[in-house]
Amino acid sequence: MNNNAHAAENPIPGKNKNHIRYIAVTGILSAAAFALQLIEIPLPMLIPSFIKFDFSDLPALIGAFSLGPLSGILIQFIKNLIHSAISTTSFVGELSNFLLGSVFVGTAGLIYKFRKTKSGAAAASLIGALLMAGAALPLNYFIVYPFYYNFMPEQTILAAYQSILPGMKSIFQSLICFNVPFTFGKGIADALVTFLIYKRISPLLKGKAGNQNKR
Repeated sequence: MNNNAHAAENPIPGKNKNHIRYIAVTGILSAAAFALQLIEIPLPMLIPSFIKFDFSDLPALIGAFSLGPLSGILIQFIKNLIHSAISTTSFVGELSNFLLGSVFVGTAGLIYKFRKTKSGAAAASLIGALLMAGAALPLNYFIVYPFYYNFMPEQTILAAYQSILPGMKSIFQSLICFNVPFTFGKGIADALVTFLIYKRISPLLKGKAGNQNKR
């Protein structure tokens, strides 16, 4: 009777452990993403100085591959929610980062969920990066940059692009020539690092490290 009672109280113990692991890993990766978001790398010869590169999408992509697309999106949300406490853009920058990052990792995680191979991961990352780059154009043109115009004249922002490539005639053209390829390259860089480290950390993320050690 005691065994039956215990089974009734906790009918699927493995499921509970998976749920706890899901929350724990998502939380750890969210903290790592926030930390990486603070490490901004300027690329002055490639993009205006007010746009900086970081690897904060990397933990979210790892989460999307190991736990599914929802985990990747949750990591993007938590990362930007924490970062909003120190926002200098009235949350517009965090909103943009969340939306673009979610397109990237959500797409990649969803594709990989149904094709869990190296080629599947590569295709998932490439498609995710392409969609993120495509989304960067309307998001920046209609939401992010109009907000920045309240603090920096449009002509001043355009001049920053023209200092790198004098032929730029408009913000729209600048976004196509600079921001779209920059966003795509950022996604590819995150994917490359993920490919280098994912196999080593995947057993730990999936709770299989102990089983591997026993073999």
